This record gives sequence, C-alpha cells and structure tokens, in this order.
Amino acid sequence: MKSAKWLLALLIAASAPALAAPDSCERVKEEIAQKIINNGVPESGFTLDIVPNDQADKAGSQVVGHCANDTFKILYTRTNDAQ
Repeated sequence: MKSAKWLLALLIAASAPALAAPDSCERVKEEIAQKIINNGVPESGFTLDIVPNDQADKAGSQVVGHCANDTFKILYTRTNDAQ
C-alpha cells in the first residue's frame, strides 16, 4: 500500500509539466513580446501567434520562440502599423 502511494505521487509529479504547457506558452509569448517592445517596436506593430510545429511555415512570419517541450512555435508577424 505504501508503494502505491509513492507511485501515485510520482505519476502526478510527472504529469504536472504536461498540464502546465499552455500556461508556459503564454508566459514565453509575453516575455518575447516585452523584449520586442523594449527594442522600440510598438505593440500595435506586430503579432505573436502560438502554433503547433507543423503549422510554423506561415508566409511572412518568423519563428521567435518555442514552448511546451518544443511542440509549439511562437511566430512573429510584423503588421502595417509597424514603423
């Protein structure tokens, strides 16, 4: 019985990163956005999109980050408002 409790605790701990992946992507996206803004690009001058790896080849976009154990990419796209 004691080993079953340890096994359950281990399984819960191992699954925690998978459950936190979407939050991790949003956090990484916010950090990248702040760096871009700090470099002088207005907030309305770009968009950042979180996409699965197989959709990262979007025309006019550049991969600027990854998250969730490299299963998602963060794409930077400059908008018409950019100066």
